[in-house]
Amino acid sequence: MKKLSALLLGSVLMFGAVACDGARTSSDAPDTTGGNVNNPERVQETKEDGVSEVRRDQLNSDIRAREQRNDIAGNQNVRDDSDLESQVRAKLEANIPRSQLRVEAENGTVVVAGTVPSQDEYNKIEPLANEIRGVNAVKVNVDIVPATETN
Repeated sequence: MKKLSALLLGSVLMFGAVACDGARTSSDAPDTTGGNVNNPERVQETKEDGVSEVRRDQLNSDIRAREQRNDIAGNQNVRDDSDLESQVRAKLEANIPRSQLRVEAENGTVVVAGTVPSQDEYNKIEPLANEIRGVNAVKVNVDIVPATETN
């Protein structure tokens, strides 16, 4: 029964990963790396979720778990594109809470597009993405759009 449960859960997770095309740090992030941010001036909801300590712990735990699974499987530095997208998105979401970013990966090259509200946050993108094992190169197509929080 435990094996069947694990198989079913794994199948659902695999389907979810395959069904997703790219990874976004917020619902306002662009749909593609060539797309536009839907509401670059609205960051309050994204910020509240991103600065949650529980959410940050979840994201970092997910990254560690994926790396441990890949280590056990013998794939320390090779990652599937969707796995890279998910891990880079989680890293950016946990560390740049006001961002509206889209992440796409192909053969170890990660493209990050969208907006951040400051130069400081922009400067964090490439180093954070490079922390994920399997990332060979990072292309940053991000605009700096000062945030105006709404009530």
